[in-house]
Amino acid sequence: MLPEQTSPRPLIKGGRQIEDQWLRHDDDTTPAEGKAIVRLDVWLASDRRDSLAPWLPSDTELDAETVAALREAPLVAIDFPKFTDGRGYSIARVLRERHTFTGEIRALGDVLIDQLVYMKRCGFDAWSLREDQIVEDALNAFNAFSRHYQVSIDNPEPMFLRRQREACAHQPEPALA
Repeated sequence: MLPEQTSPRPLIKGGRQIEDQWLRHDDDTTPAEGKAIVRLDVWLASDRRDSLAPWLPSDTELDAETVAALREAPLVAIDFPKFTDGRGYSIARVLRERHTFTGEIRALGDVLIDQLVYMKRCGFDAWSLREDQIVEDALNAFNAFSRHYQVSIDNPEPMFLRRQREACAHQPEPALA
């Protein structure tokens, strides 16, 4: 049996850094053993879906057949080949909103600290940071904004409704006659 390997990239999940048990495997084959994140086509062709997870390139088409298969995945990783490629945000949001995907969605690739809040708002809940990113700064980045105007996966209520609700909560009860 091979010794357990972990990724050198910091992984953030649940508001803290955790040890990553999943290795990214870029070959056309599945690894002999262990948990691995593999290309979508390799994952779809495999019969080991419990110990393999798919990574989706940023140009993935989410057709009904692919989405149905992804529901079996232990996690779905979405690749950011460059930090300027924003198509992964849309993939995560479509999975969460349109297809009600409830599993882990992990960002991997060129993931930078200044993207984390926006990724979270689109439905990501795990981030495999680029090796040069500082974990403490990444964790602090989640608290950079106290309020957001736009609706999102993590807060579907628009700002005007939140303000209205808060204003009603602060009004005194009317006096009874």
